[in-house]
Amino acid sequence: MSCIQTIQDYGLRSIGIGERLLPRSDFTLCEQFTLIGSGMIWNVYFGIMALATGFFLATALALGKASTKKWLRKPSEWFIFLFRGSPLFIQFFFAYFFFLSLKQNYPFLDVLTSAWLGALIVLFCNTAAYSGEIFYGALRSIPKGDIEAADAYGMTGWARFRRIIWPTMLRLAWPAYTNEAIFLFHATTLVFFSAFPVWQQRGDALYYAGYFADKTFNPFISYPILAFYFILLTLMVIWGFGMVNKRLNRHLPEAKRTKLKLRLNLAR
Repeated sequence: MSCIQTIQDYGLRSIGIGERLLPRSDFTLCEQFTLIGSGMIWNVYFGIMALATGFFLATALALGKASTKKWLRKPSEWFIFLFRGSPLFIQFFFAYFFFLSLKQNYPFLDVLTSAWLGALIVLFCNTAAYSGEIFYGALRSIPKGDIEAADAYGMTGWARFRRIIWPTMLRLAWPAYTNEAIFLFHATTLVFFSAFPVWQQRGDALYYAGYFADKTFNPFISYPILAFYFILLTLMVIWGFGMVNKRLNRHLPEAKRTKLKLRLNLAR
């Protein structure tokens, strides 16, 4: 089988398009690159969807934690503490078995035990908690002079938040938020590794890398391929967030603009 034919057969297999059966023996390098790359579709899906939805909850949590009203501040503080204080691995286990118990009593909630929704909810809550703390720190760091200037121009309420507070908060928080986005994409490998089951062998990149490693008893091919894909994904995230960061700092002099830098991070 040629590599082109392998890509056609297995390129979209992780989402149910293509060959139903996985190769059983005589694995080629093309098959491993293709199937692991196919699994990356799920990792990208989880990362993008969790970031897109968690961003808005994170903003609400940051504003809630900074609020002087206790009924807004306390729920935000406890939500952030709960999801930042417990391991993501345990959150996946707890959520899956919690959704499983709900399914037994309410069959229409069966969809929550599927990874595409149940695991996404966990990632959504987790990244919202971490991002909310990042945004809260940026909110506290907004120069008072900016707020006073907005007051002097007669800006109040929503206009002041939309034109002064929110853009400044994002500008200050964006480098740290970029790190959170990178971590989130890496954390998507825990979805099928923890509790959520793989349906019809349609897993993520780690699932296929583990499959090849188990069949060949050689982890030094499939796992480096997996790492290669995630390095590419990380570079794409840094580039994309760098473009946004450049846009957020466009009004500043060149010497004062915060630039995103690629740094080795051994621990979160």
